[in-house]
Amino acid sequence: MKNTVLLRYSLALILIMHSVPPIITGSVNSFGKDYLDSMGFAPVGIYLAWAVKLTHLISVVFLVMNRYLKPLAFANIVIFITGIIMIHGAEGWYVVGGGKNGVEFNFLLIACFLSLAFPDGLFRKKENIS
Repeated sequence: MKNTVLLRYSLALILIMHSVPPIITGSVNSFGKDYLDSMGFAPVGIYLAWAVKLTHLISVVFLVMNRYLKPLAFANIVIFITGIIMIHGAEGWYVVGGGKNGVEFNFLLIACFLSLAFPDGLFRKKENIS
C-alpha cells in the first residue's frame, strides 16, 4: 500500500473539526431534532445526527491507526453523498465565493476517501503474467 499518512491525518483532522465542536456545543442535537426531524426523519432525527458524528469520531481513530480504511471510507462517503442530496445540492457547487454551502467540499472529501480506499485506482488493470 502506498504511503497515505498525510491523507489519513488530514481527513482525521477534518472529521474531528466536523464532529467535536457540534458535540461540545450541542448543535448536533438541534440538527437532529430541528432539521432532520423536519425533513421527515422524526422521531429518529437526533439518533441519525449522533450516528453521523460518532461515525466521524470512530473514523478518526481508525484513520490514525491505518485500519479498516475501506469500510470507514464507504461509511463516510455515504454520509457525504446524503449531505449533498439533502443539504448541499440545492446550494450549487461553491462553498464560498461564487456561492454558499455548496457541494464542492463534500465532493473533495468523497474523492479523498475513494483515493484512500483504492490507492491503486478504482479500475486497476491486471498485470499480464507470462
